Amino acid sequence: MYLETHKEVEQKMKKTVKVFSDELKTIRAGRANPALLDKVMVNYYGTATPLKQISNISVPEARQLLISPWDANALPDIEKAIMKSDLGLNPSNDGKTIRLIIPQLTEETRKDMIKVLGKITEGAKVAIRNERRTANDELKKLNKNGDLTDDELSKAEDQTQKLTDNYIIEIEKLAKEKESELLEV
Repeated sequence: MYLETHKEVEQKMKKTVKVFSDELKTIRAGRANPALLDKVMVNYYGTATPLKQISNISVPEARQLLISPWDANALPDIEKAIMKSDLGLNPSNDGKTIRLIIPQLTEETRKDMIKVLGKITEGAKVAIRNERRTANDELKKLNKNGDLTDDELSKAEDQTQKLTDNYIIEIEKLAKEKESELLEV
């Protein structure tokens, strides 16, 4: 009975780490990465559409992104969407494609990005801890209903704590990697 709860909690924790990892990709680190544009939504014929669904995004140089829309009429909308985004990038439109030059990060920008990274990291850790709490509440209900003995409850809570610790360590590892990427000159 508690094995189902344990598997369910592990799936939710894995998903939290995946979401965290995906969110890290959107933090600009001075290098061109198409994932930077994952959150950019373009008003495409009246519908908010992810940029990557209406164009090809490539990296021709280490600090440059090239956006080639499949519909050239979308260029002005793509340009507007990038300007509105909080990426701080200035698009250069040549009539067929849009080039984004990723500027070198200043010391101040690096510090700001590290603060953002810290907030995102803490949010992911809180989400993992919330999953632990939810699982423990479920286990206590099973114990109260007589479906779980006190020994089984204790063992299950220990397993849940080990899972929590492992996923928090994984989050911290990903955050450290991103921080070192941000600090690269």
